[in-house]
Amino acid sequence: MSKVTTLHEFIMNRQAEFPFATGELSRLLNDISTASKIVSRDVRRAGLFEDIIGAEGGVNVQGEEQQKLDVIADELFIKMFQYGGEVCGIGSEENDDYLPFDNEQSKKGKYVVLFDPLDGSSNIDVNVSIGTIFSIFRRKSDAGSTATMEDMLQKGSEQVAAGYVLYGSSTMLVYTTGHGVNGFTLDPSIGEFCLSHPDMKMPEKSRLYSMNEGNIDVCHPGIQNYVKYCQETDPSTGRPYSGRYIGSLVADFHRSLIKGGIYIYPGTEQNPNGKLRLMYECNPLAFIAEQSGGIATNGKERIMDISPSSLHQRVPYIVGSKEQVEQLMNCIQEADAQHVG
Repeated sequence: MSKVTTLHEFIMNRQAEFPFATGELSRLLNDISTASKIVSRDVRRAGLFEDIIGAEGGVNVQGEEQQKLDVIADELFIKMFQYGGEVCGIGSEENDDYLPFDNEQSKKGKYVVLFDPLDGSSNIDVNVSIGTIFSIFRRKSDAGSTATMEDMLQKGSEQVAAGYVLYGSSTMLVYTTGHGVNGFTLDPSIGEFCLSHPDMKMPEKSRLYSMNEGNIDVCHPGIQNYVKYCQETDPSTGRPYSGRYIGSLVADFHRSLIKGGIYIYPGTEQNPNGKLRLMYECNPLAFIAEQSGGIATNGKERIMDISPSSLHQRVPYIVGSKEQVEQLMNCIQEADAQHVG
């Protein structure tokens, strides 16, 4: 039997990749691991206890009805970040504004974290996979001072680490620090995340596409053309592409990372910027996509090159296998050229 490598051991072995760090990033990643284990436990008990399932009654800044587990997960991660001492402030999808930590230890923290505590939470009641997404940046403000909005509004290319936790048939934590992508599966018998998917690579192409096609008639003509192409019978195989859409971004992205494919959440006539958040969802998954060989774009620009203008900024989002994303971008360019012509 080969030796099992735990997440903690893996992180400690990789510390040499960060000459600027002195252990804080490692402790922060371990804090995320600890909080996600607690959320995983609560998710698996959700059907048994009314105090953790159903609507909370409030509406977040996105205009979405908050679920009880949204609030529980949000408060848990915030407490973990605040008292860990490595983070000077956070931005969360569930809060109107960013939150600077005012305790002295946190003010000295080197990092800020932007996160979605429970992506896909509308699927909780129907027992469909959900997840946590996180993005870590080095602060811009001086250590010892209060965190600022400038610390939060950084390009995705400035991320030092990003990842997600998928609460599915098993609980998986997948993350990158800019040196490849690695996945860890929670072994409930020992309470540890163990390395299960080393050096993950997204296949360059597949025959899978993922989109809410209820919006197909109100999105960019290039996207309409690409989806039509996916639905046509390929003479070489005798069948069209397969549509797969879960409705939980983490779960849809994870499938693409493992099996290849393309995920499309476009702008529409009613919502030209789409509905996904740049800072909490698109940037961290873009970092993972690129580190595994994939591409993430808004259709015209690399996601991680976008300069954020607000904490809850939304962007159209296309992410996935290299060949498929490039083909869709070509469809967009061709449709734009025809429109100009």
